[in-house]
Amino acid sequence: MFGEFLNIIVRSLKLDKTLYKDNKYFGEAGIYFAGLIMILDGVAGAVAANSIVKTSIGISGLTAVITWFVWSIFIYVIGVKLFSDKENKVTFKKVLIGVGYAHTPGILRFFAITPDFVIPIIFLTQFWIFASLIISTKQILNLKSSFKAFGIVLLSFLIIGFLSISFVMSRMNALPISNIT
Repeated sequence: MFGEFLNIIVRSLKLDKTLYKDNKYFGEAGIYFAGLIMILDGVAGAVAANSIVKTSIGISGLTAVITWFVWSIFIYVIGVKLFSDKENKVTFKKVLIGVGYAHTPGILRFFAITPDFVIPIIFLTQFWIFASLIISTKQILNLKSSFKAFGIVLLSFLIIGFLSISFVMSRMNALPISNIT
């Protein structure tokens, strides 16, 4: 079981597109492996961020799981429901597992233990995750075009970014400093 988990991590880090075509990795254990990867990604992000700003490890793990679901929902709706290539029978569970596996490079943020390495490692792993999401989206949704997979991931990212900024900006009015004139 642990060997299978390590195999998923190595293949995801190598951006191995066959990982997302092999149904053996999308069985019952797949959802748990993907969830564990997301929690480790969140904890690793908190460890990296703690060298600059104090961050709660528990909140980061929870945020990673919520982010996992949000990414999966948008990729599923945009890729399967709105812009599918053909009649697509892809399940939400398969997209959810694929998005979880695609976040494996985030685990490497554990290596950002000094402030000098934090920003470069976060940027590197974020681009790596983005590339992995494009590969997983293309393979899981059986898309012919990498450009279309890129578009689905980018559109999902832009919507998530817009919603996140809107949420933060709406909370800015609630801060005591917003009342200062």
